[in-house]
Amino acid sequence: MKIRVGFGFDVHRLVEGRELWMGGIRLDHSMGLLGHSDADVLIHAICDALLGAANMRDIGYHFPDTSADTLNIDSKILLKKTMKLVEDKGYTLGNIDATICAERPKMNPHIPDMKACLAEILQTDPDNISIKATTTERLGFTGREEGISAYATVLIEKD
Repeated sequence: MKIRVGFGFDVHRLVEGRELWMGGIRLDHSMGLLGHSDADVLIHAICDALLGAANMRDIGYHFPDTSADTLNIDSKILLKKTMKLVEDKGYTLGNIDATICAERPKMNPHIPDMKACLAEILQTDPDNISIKATTTERLGFTGREEGISAYATVLIEKD
């Protein structure tokens, strides 16, 4: 069996007038993330980790922010397409370990719903998906609530 790991990172600016999507679910918040798509940083970090593990470049290469096809796209669609690319190369998902960095809103109450949503998209057991949340103790752009970032590590396997 061949195993590979990948790491992903994403960040988007918080702005007024946008919905906040995280891990495929909509969160109630006064601001949302600015981006070409719905700007779901958690899903984008997972996509980059999956693509990196499979040595397939990054999310921007496959789904450029200059394309009308991806304008305002639901990131769940990008995740599904990313997983298909990885599967077409012969890999299956082992597990995901991800961290969201945000001051507000509090992410912990939403983690079970995020895990369920991502597990359904990826056709895996929710136990294969770990999502953690942290703040930056009011330091940096995250601490000033200017943006939200996410990190993800994935393991993929090939027989």
